[in-house]
Amino acid sequence: MVVPDWLSGDERIRHRHHRDAQAGITADFPDWVSDPVRHALASVGIERPWQHQVLAAQAAFTGNHVALATGTASGKSLAYLLPVLAAGVDRRVGFEVDRGPLGLDRGHSALYLAPTKALAHDQLRAARELGLSGWHPVTLDGDSEEGERRFARDFGQFILTNPDMLHRSVLPSHQRWTRLLSTLRYVVVDEAHRYRGVFGAQVAQVLRRLRRLARHYGADPVFISASATVSAAGDLLGLLAGVEGTQEVTEDTSARPALDFLLWQPSADPHHEAADLMARFVAEGRQTLTFTTSRVQAELVALRTQKALGESDSVRSYRGGYLAEDRRELEAGLQSGSLRGVACTNALELGVDIAGVDAVISCGFPGTLAALWQQAGRAGRSGADALAVLIARPDPLDAFLCGHPELVFDAPVERTVLHPENPQVLAVQVAAAAQELPITEADAQWFGPGLPAVLARLTKAGYLRRRANGWYWPRPDRAVDSIDLRAAGGNSIEVVEEATGRVIGQIDPAAGDRSVHTGAIYLHQGEQWLVLDYQPAEHTALVRRTREGYFTQALGDSEVHILDVAASRQLGRAEVSFGSVELSGQVTGFLRRDEFTGKVWDSLPLELPRRTLRTQAVWYTLDADALAGFAAKELPGAAHAAEHTAIGLLPAFAPCDRWDIGGLSTTLHVDTGKLTVFVHDGAAGGAGFAERGFQLITPWLSATLDRLRTCPCEQGCPACVVSPKCGNGNNPLDKAAAARLLELIVG
Repeated sequence: MVVPDWLSGDERIRHRHHRDAQAGITADFPDWVSDPVRHALASVGIERPWQHQVLAAQAAFTGNHVALATGTASGKSLAYLLPVLAAGVDRRVGFEVDRGPLGLDRGHSALYLAPTKALAHDQLRAARELGLSGWHPVTLDGDSEEGERRFARDFGQFILTNPDMLHRSVLPSHQRWTRLLSTLRYVVVDEAHRYRGVFGAQVAQVLRRLRRLARHYGADPVFISASATVSAAGDLLGLLAGVEGTQEVTEDTSARPALDFLLWQPSADPHHEAADLMARFVAEGRQTLTFTTSRVQAELVALRTQKALGESDSVRSYRGGYLAEDRRELEAGLQSGSLRGVACTNALELGVDIAGVDAVISCGFPGTLAALWQQAGRAGRSGADALAVLIARPDPLDAFLCGHPELVFDAPVERTVLHPENPQVLAVQVAAAAQELPITEADAQWFGPGLPAVLARLTKAGYLRRRANGWYWPRPDRAVDSIDLRAAGGNSIEVVEEATGRVIGQIDPAAGDRSVHTGAIYLHQGEQWLVLDYQPAEHTALVRRTREGYFTQALGDSEVHILDVAASRQLGRAEVSFGSVELSGQVTGFLRRDEFTGKVWDSLPLELPRRTLRTQAVWYTLDADALAGFAAKELPGAAHAAEHTAIGLLPAFAPCDRWDIGGLSTTLHVDTGKLTVFVHDGAAGGAGFAERGFQLITPWLSATLDRLRTCPCEQGCPACVVSPKCGNGNNPLDKAAAARLLELIVG
């Protein structure tokens, strides 16, 4: 029995979902798969492919862009490896190729892009296990030594890298990568559903730069995307790579184990219960992964599990920001089985092939159904039946899903949201492209119809200079050095140990003021570090190891100004709008909270600069006539509580994390003159989440009202109106008045 007896009757289980095992449907290898390739696949246990693998491989081999979206462990790797192997080993593709401007036949190459280094290295390991003679797969990332980079340039036929490396090293030095770019036949975009928001927009423009340079050298590669189950996978690849005519392959024909999936409503701190549950599973001999939604909680869950087990060797934490040697050690422990439990962030969600994991615990909904099923799919890879548990956090979305399990198990997986035309992203990426090759008006085929306006703006600002044959980058510095694909605010902040000068981790600069301000507690591999000095201009935070017994929560204030209204409509008694806004905010202090109880110790002030950000927002306004039934003292708490609950539930309708968005509410906004509630994207230029919220405003606000009405608390709690990221300390909040407010809109 997958669900043990001691667990099956637990009153905290709100719903149990069972999925039967599936036998799978196989197919013959395509005729163009050579004997050496077949023998190599047989040596690793692949005698016959799944039907969906053949469909995707055949489409790519004949020159069609392919979007493959099937479940975890469904063999997506083989689907793209078959055409890649045909090109690299047998030197053949099923469509016409150009020998390029040099007229040389240099064979065929392929590029593999993953959102993490770990995934690229895992795929390299699998590729090398095939043992094919004369085929040279190689990784290329920030950890690669100079000799490895030279080998990739001169001999690499299948180069496994990440968008950051492509952006910073390959494209700016394209003259040194002529061999790759002139022979590029396939580009594999793995875990495509992870490229959303501003990160997705940045990667989309990097892929357009890649296509532009490949065309310059005579190549026109086929794109193959692989992702967890998502809606409109072909549209997603079109947005990412700017390609048309994509063939979708979405029916999963692979064999899969039975799955029991539990929805768990905790009676105490969800992270404590996740740690206790993982300790019980590990003690029973089940290798277990526990996914958390923050780096801090990954560390704390691992610590609590270690204490429950009475030892620390078999349980560790894993998250982004670890250095390369730490990551590789943890991954090796999972592969070998010496690590029996790992508390992790989604850094471990992205495709590291861990055989024999028995159970997966997701402590908090990870933001999208695609990510949730990706996490659950880590269980049962050895063929044994799988167990997954979603432990609800005390926030509106998790509580809403516990009350509506059909939204987890019966609803279609959401579309991935990204906004490639983000003006902030487009401008810096066009500047980078101009440094690679002069930009002309014909490059609108890559960068869209907004290119002329971007060129005019960049020229006026002095970043580009127009000459007879196009626009040039006239500066001595590299344009790409000012672009961090993953960080909205520029280069990452390095967390440096005071005593040794060792870099122990990295932080997105957009989160720096809140997470590594002076006095903050920074967690890394189970250890607490006190931030002694924070220098955002120098991208450093100086820390020393400590054990203070508390964690910190930043406080601040913010305001929003409307720049333009792109769309507006009436909904109930409210006017709902979408457009561009300017945010102004400042971290003004922080709370110290007990690390076990969460109780506030004290509040300390900070002196940090005020930051501004132009982005996109959805907002609604209510005038005085509509609010006639409210007392004046009710309105601030009503608007604030409605804002919090709406932010908490937007990830159910747009695939974002609550940390990707923010909000502000006021009873008399300076621009509208009315009560106004904003929900905005957290990234410069917008990420598409607010726009999606405007498109789905009725079901989104209806779900918000439902959560306010059905939450059993009296005055408001973290499962409805209390927010863990509120810069005003969750004051004021009025749950009942918030419900009445929303009744005016969707009641």
